[in-house]
Amino acid sequence: MTPMTTPVDAESALSELGTLIEKLSALLAEETALVRAGQIRNAAAMAPAKQDLTGRLLTAGERVKAHAKLLRAAAPARCAALQSVQDAFRTVVQKNMIVLATAHGVSEGIVRRLSGEMARKASPQVYSATGRATAPNPKHARPLAISKML
Repeated sequence: MTPMTTPVDAESALSELGTLIEKLSALLAEETALVRAGQIRNAAAMAPAKQDLTGRLLTAGERVKAHAKLLRAAAPARCAALQSVQDAFRTVVQKNMIVLATAHGVSEGIVRRLSGEMARKASPQVYSATGRATAPNPKHARPLAISKML
């Protein structure tokens, strides 16, 4: 971690952090739009870029955090501007998490229904003494294999 000693260093560090947040925010917004549109493969292809930006953001964030007193004293206006960028970023992240959780829930529901349907078809259809159809026997269930390759 490079030490910060001058106001120019402080401005540079805050500028770098703001730029990284804006880049990651744009990437997450694009990913959110792709997932909403059902283009999961395209969204998954963004993972390496997202991972790289996230790592760089964490490193820059730790550097800023370590020199917080100097930054507040040397560049108070830039710190305030960065706060508004962070608030906007937080909103983008929340929307992204909601969309990803929804997509995960939908896909999980599809897999569960598929598994249940396969179990019903593999199990013989019999009726109990009361005349009602019985639930599928777990002994007749087949394993469900899913390829996670997008």
